[in-house]
Amino acid sequence: MPKLTSILETALYADDLARAKAFYETALGLPLLRSDHRMCAFDIGGKSVLLLFLRGASSETMVLPGGTIPPHDGSGPLHMAFAIAAEELEPWEKWLAEQDIPVEGRTTWSRGGTSLYFRDPDGHLLELATPGLWETY
Repeated sequence: MPKLTSILETALYADDLARAKAFYETALGLPLLRSDHRMCAFDIGGKSVLLLFLRGASSETMVLPGGTIPPHDGSGPLHMAFAIAAEELEPWEKWLAEQDIPVEGRTTWSRGGTSLYFRDPDGHLLELATPGLWETY
């Protein structure tokens, strides 16, 4: 069987793309790679991309010079985790508090990692996780 090497992109869907874009740029400090009326893309540590789509704006096939992208969309609160270094946990907790972003949960995992949970403006559950969460991380 052919092998997968990593997750390249993760997508979330927003009701207000400008509000979501501002949150990810300002509250999380993510570098913007591309933005238009229906989506924006952010660099995650030079290893992957977070795509934010305006909810409902990608429900038709996108025809591009190189091919097509089938329709997609999502609803409801989704979940994703960002990897952080263990020494960044406390600074992140302080930063989130300064940004008035409530931490909804904190978990210390049996492998030694710690996760903080909070929400973006569309209600998606975001996680900051230190090494020691999974066998692979």
